[in-house]
Amino acid sequence: MSQTIIITGASSGIGAATAKVFLNAGWQVGLIARRQDVLEKVAAGHANAHILVADVTDETALRVAFERFAKAAGRLDVLFNNAGMVGPSGLIDEIPLDQWRATVELNLTGMFLAARFAFGQMRAQSPQGGRIINNGSVSAQSPRPATVAYCSTKHAITGLTKSLSLDGRAFDIACGQIDIGNAQTELLQQLNAKTLAANPAADMPEMMDVAIAADAVLQMASLPSEANVQFMTVMATKMPLVGRG
Repeated sequence: MSQTIIITGASSGIGAATAKVFLNAGWQVGLIARRQDVLEKVAAGHANAHILVADVTDETALRVAFERFAKAAGRLDVLFNNAGMVGPSGLIDEIPLDQWRATVELNLTGMFLAARFAFGQMRAQSPQGGRIINNGSVSAQSPRPATVAYCSTKHAITGLTKSLSLDGRAFDIACGQIDIGNAQTELLQQLNAKTLAANPAADMPEMMDVAIAADAVLQMASLPSEANVQFMTVMATKMPLVGRG
């Protein structure tokens, strides 16, 4: 029987790249995001794709998405808890409270809800167990300037990962975290283009192909149940993470 995974934030960026890697590897893949049309493009040509339109901050819609996938696929082996946003840029006294709350709602509460439904499904199914992989970002380790909202939520994800790893032991539920740095997604390409437009002499950050990050998630997900990657950092070799902050 094919292995099964749900990927949140599957419509673009790291989520879409990871979805394609798992689809090509023959997994049954539940694709969660808000836009049906974009999910259909990710799923195109794959009978093993399950389009699950939901906002991860909508508890009811997300519960329905997980229930639909479990019914269609038979069980849930892995959750790639990926949906998130960059959030506002600025110093703490410049950031509107509503933008802080929106970042926390998506990056932390949304990941909490997805993990909650995955944990419940994995705990109840037979045979019991599964794996949750949280997308932490290298900002879970060291901040970038002027990203207090994003950095705070990503540090919180590390606490979520550790708590799930501890609480899941009794139910054969493993939890690990992947911290990804400067993967070449559409969003980063757009941000870099804006930077160059404003300053053609600007130094561009070192980046890696987003497929490298997606392959790393597949590696974590494919481990036997008795093994777990607790934390993995994958980034461009020359990216200035060590010594940052």
